[in-house]
Amino acid sequence: MKADVVVIGAGVVGAHAAFQLAERGLTGILVDPGPPGGEQAASYGNAAWLSSHSILPPASPGVWRQVPGWLADPMGPLRVRPSYLPRAAGWLWRYLASASTEEKLRRTATALRALLKEAPQRHAEVAGRAGLAELIDAESGLMHVYPDRAGFEAEALAWRIRSELGIAFEEIEGQDLAQRQPDLAPGYRFGVFVPEAGQCLNPGAYCAGLIDHVEARGWRRLAARATGFSERAGRLVAVKTGQGDIACDAAVIASGARSAVLARGAGDRVPLEAERGYHVMVEGGGNLPGPRTSVMVGDRKVVISRLANGIRCAGQVEISGVDAAPDWRRAEILRKHLAAVFPDLDVGEARVWLGSRPSTPDGLPVIGQARLEGVIHAFGHGHVGLVGSARTGELVAQLVTGEMLGIDLAPFAAARFG
Repeated sequence: MKADVVVIGAGVVGAHAAFQLAERGLTGILVDPGPPGGEQAASYGNAAWLSSHSILPPASPGVWRQVPGWLADPMGPLRVRPSYLPRAAGWLWRYLASASTEEKLRRTATALRALLKEAPQRHAEVAGRAGLAELIDAESGLMHVYPDRAGFEAEALAWRIRSELGIAFEEIEGQDLAQRQPDLAPGYRFGVFVPEAGQCLNPGAYCAGLIDHVEARGWRRLAARATGFSERAGRLVAVKTGQGDIACDAAVIASGARSAVLARGAGDRVPLEAERGYHVMVEGGGNLPGPRTSVMVGDRKVVISRLANGIRCAGQVEISGVDAAPDWRRAEILRKHLAAVFPDLDVGEARVWLGSRPSTPDGLPVIGQARLEGVIHAFGHGHVGLVGSARTGELVAQLVTGEMLGIDLAPFAAARFG
C-alpha cells in the first residue's frame, strides 16, 4: 500500500485533517480499527458544543483545594480509581501546576483563543462543502446557568479573561432566564449567553459524514491499528499497521487517547491521559422538555444539549486508564443531574455511554511536527476536540503542504513537555 498521507485515527480531528488534505489534492489512507463516528469513539459521545469560548483549562488557581471534596463526593465531577492513582499522580500534579497562577491561565487562554476563534463558522463551511450543512448550527449561541449571581461570580476570573480576549457575553437574570429556558428548574436564576458559540446536532453522524466525503474523493480506509513507523535517515518512509506497512511521505497522529505510544515512536514523549467522560441520552424529537439553548450547568459541572435525536447530558471526569471497565454509576449521576435541572424530562429510559478524552495536563493539544520528519501531531484536545477539530485539520494540511500557518504553533509543540 502507498499514499501521500496516512491519517492515523478516524475521529473528528482525523476526519478534518483528511478533509483538508483531500481538498488539496493529496491521496491518503485513514487507519482506524473502529467505524467512523461509532460509539467506541470520543467523537461520538461528546457534549456537541462548538464552544469557541472554551479557552480556559479545566484546572484553575486554587482548584487543588476542591479536589479532595470532589473525590469524596459520590455526586462529584471527578473520580480517580485508587488502583490507578500511582500511575496518574504525575499527570495530576502537572495538571494542577499548569493552572496554578493567573499568568499561566492567561497564557493557555490566549493560545486556545487562537485555535478556537470563529470555530462555528469554520465547521459550517466544512459541513456545507461536505453536504452536511444540517448538522451544524453556527448561530445558536450557548448558555451557562447558575443558581444565582454568586455562582457566576465564583468564576469571575474565567469570564474576565474571556472578555479581555474579545468574547462577548450577555447576563440574564430571573424572569428573563425563565422565558428563555422555560423547562429549566426554578432553582436556576442566573445565566450567561455567549452568542458567538454554536453547536453540532449529531457529532457521530458529522464525523462519519466527513469520512464518507473523503472516501468519495478517493481516499481509502483501513480497519486496522497503527503500531509505529519506519524511517530512513531520520525521515518517515512508512506507517506500520496490523495489516502491513503503508509507504507514505507524511503521517498524522490523530488517534485520540491512544496517541502517546505513537508519538513516542516518532520521538516525542507526551504526558497524555485518558480523561474518561460519560453521557446519558434521552432519545426523541424536538418536543422533549429540555434546554431551548444548550446549557452548561455551573454548580453540577455538566453540559445538557438538545441534539437532532434527543437530549444529551455529558460530563464527569474519571481517571482510570483507557482500557478500564466502565463504572456506570458515573452515568447514573448524570441521569440524576439531568432530572434535577429539567424536572419535566423523563430520564427513565435514557441511554448511557462512555468515552475517553485525550487530555494533556496543561489543557492544550499537541499540534505540530514530530521529531521524526514527516510525522505530524494532532491529538490531546481534551474538552475541546470537537470545537478545535476544524482549525486543527487546516493546520495539519498547512504543515504537510508547507503553506503558511494560520496561527503560531509554539504553544502546542510536543517539545514543551521536555
